[in-house]
Amino acid sequence: MASGFGKIVVGTYVEIKRSDGRIHQAMVTSLNEDNESVTVEWIENGDTKGKEIDLESIFALNPDVAPDEEIAPSPETPPPPTPTCVKVNKIAKVSAIPTRARPPQPQQPEPAPPPPSQQPAQPTQAQTQQQLQNARRKSNCVKEVEKLQEKRERRRLQQQELREKRAQEVDTTIPNYEIMYMIRDFRASLDYRPLTTADLIEEHRICVCVRKRPLNKKELSVKDLDVITIPSKDVVMVHEPKQKVDLTRYLENQTFRFDYAFDDSTTNEMVYRFTARPLVETIFERGMATCFAYGQTGSGKTHTMGGDFSGKNQDCSKGIYALAARDVFLMLKKPSYKKLDLQVYATFFEIYSGKVFDLLNRKAKLRVLEDGKQQVQVVGLQEKEVKCTEDVLKLIEVGNSCRTSGQTSANAHSSRSHAVFQIILRRKGKMHGKFSLIDLAGNERGADTSSADRQTRLEGAEINKSLLALKECIRALGRNKPHTPFRASKLTQVLRDSFIGENSRTCMIATISPGMTSCENTLNTLRYANRVKELTVDPNQVMEGGRPNIHAVNQLDLLDEEWLSISPQRDDLKLLCEQNEEEVSPQLFTFHEAVSQLVEMEEQVLEDHRAVFQESIRWLEDEKVLLEMTEEVDYDVESYATQLEQILDQKIEILTELRDKVKSFRSALQEEEQASKQINPKRPRAL
Repeated sequence: MASGFGKIVVGTYVEIKRSDGRIHQAMVTSLNEDNESVTVEWIENGDTKGKEIDLESIFALNPDVAPDEEIAPSPETPPPPTPTCVKVNKIAKVSAIPTRARPPQPQQPEPAPPPPSQQPAQPTQAQTQQQLQNARRKSNCVKEVEKLQEKRERRRLQQQELREKRAQEVDTTIPNYEIMYMIRDFRASLDYRPLTTADLIEEHRICVCVRKRPLNKKELSVKDLDVITIPSKDVVMVHEPKQKVDLTRYLENQTFRFDYAFDDSTTNEMVYRFTARPLVETIFERGMATCFAYGQTGSGKTHTMGGDFSGKNQDCSKGIYALAARDVFLMLKKPSYKKLDLQVYATFFEIYSGKVFDLLNRKAKLRVLEDGKQQVQVVGLQEKEVKCTEDVLKLIEVGNSCRTSGQTSANAHSSRSHAVFQIILRRKGKMHGKFSLIDLAGNERGADTSSADRQTRLEGAEINKSLLALKECIRALGRNKPHTPFRASKLTQVLRDSFIGENSRTCMIATISPGMTSCENTLNTLRYANRVKELTVDPNQVMEGGRPNIHAVNQLDLLDEEWLSISPQRDDLKLLCEQNEEEVSPQLFTFHEAVSQLVEMEEQVLEDHRAVFQESIRWLEDEKVLLEMTEEVDYDVESYATQLEQILDQKIEILTELRDKVKSFRSALQEEEQASKQINPKRPRAL
């Protein structure tokens, strides 16, 4: 191969510069002598790409593969000394090449010429011409190398000037400005292809997507960094700051893929278009649909589901609740559905600390029971008939005004409950379809299980358990598993009919905060969402992160029948924790078990106390009659004593039973407190 290609051979990896300024490595696949260029290829987004680049550009970025400068003498450099015996011949060979003038040398006596047999053969005219051409070609190559060296020096100067300029522009008041420049440089190398309205809406039985919100006022005020990048319609990247042992800082760029990814410029209408809107038709086709927002408090869940907020004022018309209701009433006008004569109803309730409250009926406490057909019934839940979207907006405002909220270890204002808004279609009184729209409690509250305050511990435990149960129920739906652990939490229990049946569809919107201070919570949210979809993509998948998930395969064979007969809820809890053993430590499982037992006993004690109270009213009536009887002059003393003794025996029996249950309940409270002190939760492993 011609020496003009230097050290480049087919298979060499070199750096190339793209038309958009990006620089990356590519492999040389051919050398083109005709136009002094090379062809290179590289892999991008799974596709093989290539281009032809001239040698000058290659050598400018890759000086280590350029031709050595010693391959030919430079015009300004004197040739090396030549042996005396061939001095005349050398001068003859290079006489056509301009040389630098030399100072006069003292004349030396020339040695006697060697005998003819020892004299070197004189070159022919053709050989001399070829040598001159080679010398000129080498000389041109040297010139090209010198040009590349000059360009390299200019580039180094420009880079130095750029570094100095950047150093002058650095605002030292910005925390982590080094990380900021790392993220900026990384983003400059990406191809951006965001989601647009022109993209197709795909059909998914389970759809998992992610929405990033903009930096809020608080984050901007402390100059927090945006560490989330959404380069394409289905990819989310987290630039997690790390630090080496020598304190050198660097980025760990973690990539997640979902069905859809919405950047911080996306509107609620756009999110709705790809998430909840495709589910509206499901309920008209006698199906069940569920759409829920999951994420850290302040990540945009309530904004996505409920609409825009300005202080305490809420514009419900821009939330998914209202947008779904709008499309339901539009669908009712279609000829194919108008003939069904469907009525629309709405319910709005919250699940707080394992209890259900009706947000449309002065927050009345409700009971969740299973009937003889194993259908879950929320006893006492009021359904309000709605005729238009405006009726729905009024109900949303009423419900949101009394939803439970409070302070957590991570946020001053946190949604402490799961809010469930349901749109129900009925035909002649019978259920036709149901759309459940859920604004989940902040997932960071699940970490508040080691708090000194029992109420906060119970809140955190219920949220943690319900989110794990929700994930497993969606997994079971996607894999058509024979058993769904819906009894493991009150949330999944009331949503049971949404996780069964062939015509059920679910959409999850994971909302994330972009700030570096929220990086850990954001990664937890993305891992949760990623695992939900990961197990539904391939129904035959039995590996999670490289280790077999034995419980997911054989769990039904491992169930304890005696335990199942005692408490189906506890069995589902056991199954739930075993399927999430990487996230739930044995101590945390014991704590969840204690909390579940505590909640069950609390409900039983309250129910028995209520029954005793009602019975006490009857006793008072009976005792009043007895006392009135004694006011008669000749009342039957023996009858009085007999009836009073019967009343007292009933009181003693019932009150003793209630007292024993209260004692057991107090013991359960102590067990919960002891279990909370032993918690050693495992952190979710990176996926």
